[in-house]
Amino acid sequence: MSEKIATRDVYGKTLVELGRTREDIVVLDADLSKSTKTALFAGEYPQRFFNMGISEADMMGTAAGLAASGYISFVSTFGVFAAGRAYDQVRNSIAYTRLNVRIVATHAGLTVGEDGASHQTLEDIALMRVLPNMTVVVPADGYQTRQALFELVDYPGPVYLRLGRPKVPRVILEGTVFQVGKGQLLKEGRDVALIATGIMNGMALEAAAVLKGEGIDAAVVNIHTIKPLDRRLLSEVAADTGAVVTAEEHSVIGGLGSAVAEVLAETCPVPMLRVGVKDSFGESGAPDELMQKYGLTSFHLVEAARSVLRAKKKKEGRPPK
Repeated sequence: MSEKIATRDVYGKTLVELGRTREDIVVLDADLSKSTKTALFAGEYPQRFFNMGISEADMMGTAAGLAASGYISFVSTFGVFAAGRAYDQVRNSIAYTRLNVRIVATHAGLTVGEDGASHQTLEDIALMRVLPNMTVVVPADGYQTRQALFELVDYPGPVYLRLGRPKVPRVILEGTVFQVGKGQLLKEGRDVALIATGIMNGMALEAAAVLKGEGIDAAVVNIHTIKPLDRRLLSEVAADTGAVVTAEEHSVIGGLGSAVAEVLAETCPVPMLRVGVKDSFGESGAPDELMQKYGLTSFHLVEAARSVLRAKKKKEGRPPK
């Protein structure tokens, strides 16, 4: 894995890059532009940047109005405000009207760290994916964040793009193509599938390496698009391995794990476990310590894989080790 970089940093730099050739792009922020990195765009294109102040609902409505006027609106704030405080406006002014608004929410998940439970949104994927017309994307790293932004500029309708605060390692190889709604097989495997989204892809690859040392061949799948979901790939890896573990920096209720379970229940039921936050708020603390406490590490993925493999063997009528 290469040098770490924060997805929000890539977002800010890529917005500037896009702005050079796309005069139809406008950017809105809710008085957090230094943190969301939209300040970079503001510095280059001040006439196309709007600081709406601490008024997220107004910001979403304004972004919708600009989109209705022919602009592509990029609107940013922390995930907890974008998905929570402004939900009514996102629902009625953006999703319902199918406008070209890209809600780029930073500082999502437990890794916000010391800001604590009030800022650690663990339910935003669930809130966004239930909205009709809404596309939900969670990039695995900085490289994929840049790819996603270029792809999503002209993608029809509203988009929720979930980014984080800390620097994360690169896990997506050069030349790997990003396509909305198409998952990526990062590692082939025959025994169990580790299906991850966002920063948990790095954890899944680490877990797969540990499992390999135990003679367990684990596949690793990156589901960067939670909606629309790659039903075909999910069904294929479930059928090929017969056991699934999902991993997300989000509540196990309503996020990736729920989405995968919904698909496999209809297409390929197999033993499955969900690694994520178990119906709980977070708390203030160092990101690494929080990930450990709430069970979102490669160690916890290894434990889940071992457990689901025991269930698989029991289902097949073989004695578990």
